[in-house]
Amino acid sequence: MNNIEKQKIEEFVCDAPNNQVASESFVSNLKYLFVGIVFGIVFIKAEIVSWFRIQEMFRLQSFHMYGVIGTAVVVGMISVQIIKRFKIKTISGESVVIPKKPFNKGQIYGGLIFGLGWAITGACPGPLFAQIGYGFLVVGVTFLSAIAGTWVYGALQSKLPH
Repeated sequence: MNNIEKQKIEEFVCDAPNNQVASESFVSNLKYLFVGIVFGIVFIKAEIVSWFRIQEMFRLQSFHMYGVIGTAVVVGMISVQIIKRFKIKTISGESVVIPKKPFNKGQIYGGLIFGLGWAITGACPGPLFAQIGYGFLVVGVTFLSAIAGTWVYGALQSKLPH
């Protein structure tokens, strides 16, 4: 490997790396597919993928989505605290490492852009695949826009505020 290749590899450092050591087989990865399918069904049944519900939230007409999001935040906080306190390990016995994430003002700008896109399209990345799977094919435009936005962010990341 020459110096240019090494430099390119060193330039790409993930802010939230996956520290998993053991590799998983294809069959072992099927559990993630199963969990994803169940997650999608829950999203559909809870009406989280409903464009109408999302618009209600942004118009402050219903508590439904705020309740779902708030519950997810509380469950996530409690789960992280349990993992940290009891030093819970993964199924394969590896330690769970939750790195510190420093705040930067770019997160505010990104959050505003994300929220604006969410309000306009009625879709965010979480239920995007469930919406497509449920038959809301117009969400394919939102999916392609999300991919384009990710690419633009990657291309402009070094020029954006930190």
